[in-house]
Amino acid sequence: METEQVYALYKPLLFSLAYRTLGSVLDAEDIVQETFLTLYKSGSDHIHHMKAYLCKIVMNRCLERLRSASRQREVYVGTWLPEPLVTMAGDDTDPMQAYLQKESISTAYLLLLQQLSHVERVVFLLREAMQYDYKEIADTVGKSPENCRQIFHRAKRSLRVNHKPEHLERLESGQDAGLVEQFIRALTSGDAAQIMKFLSTDAILFMDGGGKVNALTRPLQGHIRISRIVSGFLKNSPQSFTYRFAVVSGQPGIVIDRDGKTWSVLSIKVLDGRIADLYFVVNPDKLTMGNVFR
Repeated sequence: METEQVYALYKPLLFSLAYRTLGSVLDAEDIVQETFLTLYKSGSDHIHHMKAYLCKIVMNRCLERLRSASRQREVYVGTWLPEPLVTMAGDDTDPMQAYLQKESISTAYLLLLQQLSHVERVVFLLREAMQYDYKEIADTVGKSPENCRQIFHRAKRSLRVNHKPEHLERLESGQDAGLVEQFIRALTSGDAAQIMKFLSTDAILFMDGGGKVNALTRPLQGHIRISRIVSGFLKNSPQSFTYRFAVVSGQPGIVIDRDGKTWSVLSIKVLDGRIADLYFVVNPDKLTMGNVFR
């Protein structure tokens, strides 16, 4: 198979793996490009299982990137959120978009994965998402098959303990696009009472400014407090805001523009017909064109 065909066939899968492991769109893109460059230079005659070969390279590079970035995460200012992956709603012709919208890449799900150690995350994704056997996983992470089995079960147990099973299933099944569209109208009104109608009583607001812009540095809980904060900011800001419905990390979300430039990307978690969590990314470093597939 020609390199171009291999690229078209496996790029969505490899990007999805790298993005879920790293939580970074740009880093995931870099690793995928580096992987195919390695393939181009080495040739494919010696490769018997292309998919496994490419996944191993991607995951090894992800582990290297995670280890080098661990110090940066420790000194990150405020709440860290994954880079939002924004795709154009309604475009089912792009193979990348079609693939990603079927994957578990929501902000809430990516944050769950961040609770795991680097190795746990890689083992969990290779087993859960790729259905690799433990020998294949062992070859990738440099541990014994039995050790990998233990790591996987420990990681899965950790995720279940920190999140109820039914909530995990909801995260993976997608969100209500109609609810998001109604929420956009409430945001546009700037009316705290209207905004509050869509929030669960124990909703949590997360903001990632990275120390680059003004933002909450800690999560804010409670539908009354959140609605007041959000409506007050929108009313008091001298700039004009516009809202666009989009697919954010595989889920319905909102892109908020201010004076013609992207100010924030909002993704949400819906539970029982209400918005449970809101994830505002306002760090300008995470709102580049690299986060958007067109």
